[in-house]
Amino acid sequence: MIVGTAGHIDHGKTALVRALTGVDTDRLPEEKRRGITIELGFAPLPLGAAGVAGVVDVPGHEAFVRTMLAGATGVDVALLVVAADEGVMPQTREHLAILALLGVRRAVVALTKADLVDDEWLTLVADDVRATLAAAGVEALAVVPTSVVTGAGIEGVRDALAVALAGLPARDGDDLFRLPVDRAFTVKGVGTVVTGTVWSGALARDAHVRLLPSMREVRVRHLQSHGREVARVGPGTRAAVALVGVEVAEVGRGTVLVAGGGWRPADVWRADVTLLGESSRAIGPRTALRLHLGTTEVGARVVAAGGRLEPGGMRAARVVLDAPVAARAGDRFVLRGGSPLTTLGGGVVRDPLPGGRRVRPFPVVGPSPAATLALLLDTAGGAGVPVADLPIRLGVAPAGVGALLADPSAGLARVEEVVVSAGVLAALRERALALVDAHHGAFPLEPGLSRQALRLRLEAPSAVADAAVARLVTEGTVELDGARVRRAGWVPAPSADQSRLLSTLEARLAAAGLELPTVAELTGELGRDVPALLALSVRSGRSVVLDSERVAAAAVVTGAVGRLAAHLVPGTVYTPGAVREVLGVSRKYLMSVLEFLDREGLTEKTPEGRRWRAGGDTSGATSTA
Repeated sequence: MIVGTAGHIDHGKTALVRALTGVDTDRLPEEKRRGITIELGFAPLPLGAAGVAGVVDVPGHEAFVRTMLAGATGVDVALLVVAADEGVMPQTREHLAILALLGVRRAVVALTKADLVDDEWLTLVADDVRATLAAAGVEALAVVPTSVVTGAGIEGVRDALAVALAGLPARDGDDLFRLPVDRAFTVKGVGTVVTGTVWSGALARDAHVRLLPSMREVRVRHLQSHGREVARVGPGTRAAVALVGVEVAEVGRGTVLVAGGGWRPADVWRADVTLLGESSRAIGPRTALRLHLGTTEVGARVVAAGGRLEPGGMRAARVVLDAPVAARAGDRFVLRGGSPLTTLGGGVVRDPLPGGRRVRPFPVVGPSPAATLALLLDTAGGAGVPVADLPIRLGVAPAGVGALLADPSAGLARVEEVVVSAGVLAALRERALALVDAHHGAFPLEPGLSRQALRLRLEAPSAVADAAVARLVTEGTVELDGARVRRAGWVPAPSADQSRLLSTLEARLAAAGLELPTVAELTGELGRDVPALLALSVRSGRSVVLDSERVAAAAVVTGAVGRLAAHLVPGTVYTPGAVREVLGVSRKYLMSVLEFLDREGLTEKTPEGRRWRAGGDTSGATSTA
């Protein structure tokens, strides 16, 4: 459970945290000298039966809003601090706007310095604070007058926080682990230590995590939470993580520790973007902005559907980042811009991994995970979406993803580790059948379309294309013949003219013996159907492929192998010349025969020549040619 302070500078946030926890969160010498919070501070807050909450103390000065943003993300309940003698101030309003944009909708209000004002003034300030919170969309769970001088109201704030946090739903410890780093330092004898709030999932000692955006994998040496050594940290807790073999410079603020598949940074998101009603400017595609997500800050541009985004508006948009950032669907971010920088608006990440720089925003705002999955599958087409990406792209824990995939009404199909729309898979089957039919029409002498060629033409991953073909096979629409696909019952059938040409070819091959013309020569002489007709003859067993250029009559080859078997001794090495003398063929044609013999295993090539390996029975020598 995380409590985050918010409020104007010098309204007493740090003093209140010290009164609640006994910890002075201003640790830097500059903070001590100037009396203001510059960096994030952290302290444990015991809350009795509600457990121990982590308090994140943020700076109130406008110059340090970026630091406030780094601490505010991941907060469960805000502790809004308003000085009773000053009331609501500019940074109070900006901090409230930021909390609302980040989805923090509940706050306990501490009216500090209550000992400096009378009861009437205190009532006016309390009423103003309630109205300000209501206008920002933040619920005031309690408004407690306090004084760190007299101690008044301190226990009241503690009790209000305990009630607020006791009512929070438990976070899912089985989700993917993620921790945005807000501090990194070196501890002697331990090495590099990073701290942050565990946003989701759990992490155990000796586990491996990845550093984003670098994608480097490292091991966890030690874990601490609230100053105690622990074996495991869970969601919604403050954690200090000691990492093995990592330099401090590699894990500064903005680094994210993650575990589990699917995490990777991207420089384009789909998102829903909101512009604050009090913003003084619209946002266009060329507007330079600073985007804050967790502890990350990066330059960004927003391309909203329908043009410029006006103050008070909300639309689906494409967010283009100056550098890759790791995000998850459902993450909330804040946008700042102008000079001086002010908070302009924010948004919710809808798809952190859309791919490509010109992706279109989703056509709807705020789609549910099931609707988002349908949109992703529709966009992905035959390529589908990897299952490992879904917890990130849907913002759903792995168990929830499993439930979505198992829903029979979802209209999807899982093919190994990819999910595709059932409609897309059906369309792929229709297209595959059309491609097979077209191939039969264009090449009637071939036994079918190559499976690899079919995969390429379907423009889908091999597993998806094969699944579409497998369904056609199951339906009895097509058949598989080795590496080829054909219509069920398809038999290559030459025309009358082609049958006559085939007879002519086979007669030419029989007459040529082993001194064969090449396929190219025959094609030049007899026409372009020659290669396909020769392939048909080979498949029928009437011809044999000698090498890439020549095809021989099967009877001629069988006779040649028989002569060699009658004259050569198994195990003896013969020179090419000796083989040529037995066959009575010139050197020009001998190499084709030798290549065939090697391929069939009848001979074995050695430095001295060919070792004859065949025995007395050579009747099956050409059966696999």
